[in-house]
Amino acid sequence: MPSSTTRAALPDRLPALAILDWGIGGTGLAAALVATHPRAAFVYVSDAGFTPYGKVPAHALARRLRAIAAALAERGVEHLVLACNAASTVADAVRAAGTLTVTDVVTHGVALVVSSPARRIGVVGGARTIRSGIFRRALVAAGRDVVQRVAQPLSARVEAGELSGAAVEADVARIVAPLRTVDALLLACTHYPALAPVFRAQLPGVTLLDPVERLATALRDAGLRDGARVVLTTGDADATRRSAARAFGWDPGSVRAVAPSVFDEAPQGFVVRR
Repeated sequence: MPSSTTRAALPDRLPALAILDWGIGGTGLAAALVATHPRAAFVYVSDAGFTPYGKVPAHALARRLRAIAAALAERGVEHLVLACNAASTVADAVRAAGTLTVTDVVTHGVALVVSSPARRIGVVGGARTIRSGIFRRALVAAGRDVVQRVAQPLSARVEAGELSGAAVEADVARIVAPLRTVDALLLACTHYPALAPVFRAQLPGVTLLDPVERLATALRDAGLRDGARVVLTTGDADATRRSAARAFGWDPGSVRAVAPSVFDEAPQGFVVRR
């Protein structure tokens, strides 16, 4: 939830590429882009002042994401990346209502698994992601044997900067206990790569599949523009900066805190562009 941080208005003009996550999970994607394209221009939006996306009914989440997409499009954004698996479960509803090109991380997660030789796949993600069945349906259709686990506490630990220690290890051990016979584990939450060493320690010999690098490669191949970067949060600006640096080694620099209500109203009359 938002702190007492002073709230600013949305900038009048934003870069053409936007990366959206509820919290700092998507900063892993930002870090991957900047690592090979240091001058890449994008706006990162953390909606941490809103209810966690995994706890919002699907229709309400779609409405929220459409409103964010509308506000961003009005300010020059052309391409919205849903760097959040929970948000990606309603990606089609966002595509159907906006002028933005929408890319979602789930699509790249499925493609990553299908391109791998692994046959028995573990999937760990938040409650919405797992219970939506979005990965199970796609991977079973592709001939994979799928075992899923809700790993809800882990994203909160990453947001809080808890990347190691007995409590984190106990959480991961409990979550992956039924997954010890899988060939590969898909990290179906962009927060979880920050805990990769803990997953590897618990699942020796199991390949970890992180779709973020595949997504970053697709964005680079599509062409990244040079320019300024903007980082916005509806949560706490200082916490966003600290957590991103701790989890993914990326210092976002200045973070502008905006009120969650700046995204409450979406303009009407959008034209779909895929």
